[in-house]
Amino acid sequence: MKKSKLTLLMALFSLALTAQVTQWRGPNRDGQFPETNLMKTWPESGPELVLEVEKIGKGYSSPILCDGVIYTSGMIDTLDYLTSINSDGTFNWQIAYGRSWNNSFPDTRSTPVIEGDRIYVQSGTGRVACIDKSTGKENWAVEVDKEFEGQYHIWGNSETPLIVDDLVICTPGGQKTAVVALNKLTGDLVWKSESLGGPRAYASATIYEFNGHRYILAVTAQHLMALNPKTGELAWSYQYFQPDEWTWQPDGMIWTNTPVFKDNHIFLSMGYNYKAVMLEMDSLGTGVTEKFVDHTFDNHHHGVILHDGYLYGSNWQDNKRGKWVCMNWNTGEIMYVAKWDTKGSMVFADGLLYGYNEKGNVGIIKPDPDGFEVVSQFKVTKGAGPHWAHPYIADGKMLIRHGDALMVYNIYAQ
Repeated sequence: MKKSKLTLLMALFSLALTAQVTQWRGPNRDGQFPETNLMKTWPESGPELVLEVEKIGKGYSSPILCDGVIYTSGMIDTLDYLTSINSDGTFNWQIAYGRSWNNSFPDTRSTPVIEGDRIYVQSGTGRVACIDKSTGKENWAVEVDKEFEGQYHIWGNSETPLIVDDLVICTPGGQKTAVVALNKLTGDLVWKSESLGGPRAYASATIYEFNGHRYILAVTAQHLMALNPKTGELAWSYQYFQPDEWTWQPDGMIWTNTPVFKDNHIFLSMGYNYKAVMLEMDSLGTGVTEKFVDHTFDNHHHGVILHDGYLYGSNWQDNKRGKWVCMNWNTGEIMYVAKWDTKGSMVFADGLLYGYNEKGNVGIIKPDPDGFEVVSQFKVTKGAGPHWAHPYIADGKMLIRHGDALMVYNIYAQ
């Protein structure tokens, strides 16, 4: 009887540690939000603006919504701050969690991740903090980039931490290691991977599962890596960076997009007129080969959406221009290349695509490989700086962040 009670308590404790994760670009980091009963068109002026908040700090990171409360990061002076915001716009708390990146484009880029009563966030200089969701009190923090001798590219750190089982995953890169796993309750080091050399990238890791294989997919400026979550052992790697094909930076690519995958295929894209690649993993989970290479769908830092066998998103013409693209997932055939102001971010919910382009226009787009159609759109006029934060959709609301301004729109179908 005592053993049975102990087993039950351990099981309940395990469940408590693995609550639903609220994070950047939706539950699976793929831009897919599970919301339903959303409006299929908007009024000419856009959906109803139900909340507008300022003084959150400057940044490009996305806000998230959990249990009716908004959480967002922002740079104030030289520090990165995390803010908890009530539905009426009042602040529950606002706390500093690390030093900002202080060189080119210093505004915050790490989106908070919530599991249970804990929030995980990473500063522009690689300080990873675990914060109590209710009080804003810091539970623990680790200077990951300093402790593990991470190596920076030109814009510091943009990574959003990944929660895997009882671990927090971070990717400092450098010569000492590539990826580290911390105990999510204490911050203690659980494992560190081997180093593949080169600086950290700007992309965030994700979990990849197929045919009994379960890997962490993480990237440095040069390599895609598949790691065993329990041990950090490298199952396979792929060198995306090819020195003779890259002229922008000598140390590696400006790689910001989390890999997109389905079954044994993994899609990589990073803009700057660099090739996009579809990889195919072997049945043993020990390696990947290139299935096809594409030179049209070079998504910059805006994410792509896989829906019904097609990829949707924008491409890169230069740092201020881009078009909107649809690709056949299986063959790599480009279905269309269309104009809509310029490039931008894209997410998906309730059968529709939502685009937020760098001119500040937000639109509903039909996911149709036969053509690009913006169903409804409106312009974001509040805030300052680049329109780079990805939209977030939850509870019938769409959250849009532009610099120090946060807007919440009601997109629920009444």
